Amino acid sequence: MKLTKQNLPAIEAKFAKDGKADAIFFDEQLKRFGLRLRASGRRSWIIQYEKWGRSRRVTLGNAAVVTPEQARHLAVQELAKLDLGTDVADERAQAKVQQKRLLKSVIDQYLQARKGQVRETTFKEVSRYLLKTFKPLHHMPISAVQRADVASILRDKANERPTAAAIAASVLTTFFGWAIGEGFCDANPVAFTNKPKPQPSRERVLKDVELARVWNACPDDDYGRIVRLLILTGARRDEIGGMVWDELDKDNRTWTLPAERAKNNRALKLPLPDLAWDIIEAVERRDFNEHLFGRGKNGFNNWHFTKQELEQRCGVTDWTVHDLRRSAATGMADIGIQPHIIEAVLNHVSGHKAGVAGIYNRSNYEREVRTALTPGRTISLRPQPALRQLSYR
Repeated sequence: MKLTKQNLPAIEAKFAKDGKADAIFFDEQLKRFGLRLRASGRRSWIIQYEKWGRSRRVTLGNAAVVTPEQARHLAVQELAKLDLGTDVADERAQAKVQQKRLLKSVIDQYLQARKGQVRETTFKEVSRYLLKTFKPLHHMPISAVQRADVASILRDKANERPTAAAIAASVLTTFFGWAIGEGFCDANPVAFTNKPKPQPSRERVLKDVELARVWNACPDDDYGRIVRLLILTGARRDEIGGMVWDELDKDNRTWTLPAERAKNNRALKLPLPDLAWDIIEAVERRDFNEHLFGRGKNGFNNWHFTKQELEQRCGVTDWTVHDLRRSAATGMADIGIQPHIIEAVLNHVSGHKAGVAGIYNRSNYEREVRTALTPGRTISLRPQPALRQLSYR
């Protein structure tokens, strides 16, 4: 029976009468062209042929969408390819493989593999660079991406933000290293691209009088409390901003930063001075949020405008929140705190804890850290309720 619109009702009736779960009705004029019917209700146009002694089948389209005339036209084209020596099924299989090897597809697979293996903030940063910075390359097969393609994007990025360009290059290098290991490509196109000129390392250390002005200008809100805790502990911005109640041990007066929130994936147990506890105990615990600060799922995130407002109030300019960490480290060094104790406070893995030494020396120097963070060197502040001095020791 010829597969036409007029004959479809008769074909459907025969299929229903036979009671089969799956059947193919071939066209009597165009050999190898057929209509596949299944008990589930699905209907598909197909061509079926033999290649190397094996029966192969290719779906041309959904019969609910593609008309018999359209399907016949497609079948003629595909069967012509077969007669000219092209294996249509193999061609389509190769096309699916190539689609999975487009840069965007491989990036998606990489991100899926990395999810849960790195900190959430790191994962977001990696995703942003791969999905946004390198979006112009997404349509290309990963094996077709050349050094010139990558260099062009990095050059444009470097003109805007040299540091961001360097991070983007590092992220893409790691990605291609993974892709090579998975067999998606054989070379890393980031290799030998010109490195963006790095911005000079910041050396800003706030003087005692500047720290006092910043401290006294801190408002009685989340941001003000965060900044004061940063001055007291030398912690990273997001570590304090994302602090949760379960990380705090009031009895032992310690704060435990879990590994998944630490930049180096190493947990830190930090004894907090009384001045820090005064700040923490002034925070009202909220039923809807486990974080001390902010309302987002990761804690406080309104960093930009609050920093601008604080600068205007304190009159101290040309400083970043991270400079408070450097200032804390420098302040401890100035009063004689040993370098390995400062490293322990900052949760650094270097110097005395690097390499083999770190494998054997597992001490967290809790007693020495507690001493380093208890009152000793005092920065004069205007009297504050329960906050009369600022100390690194």
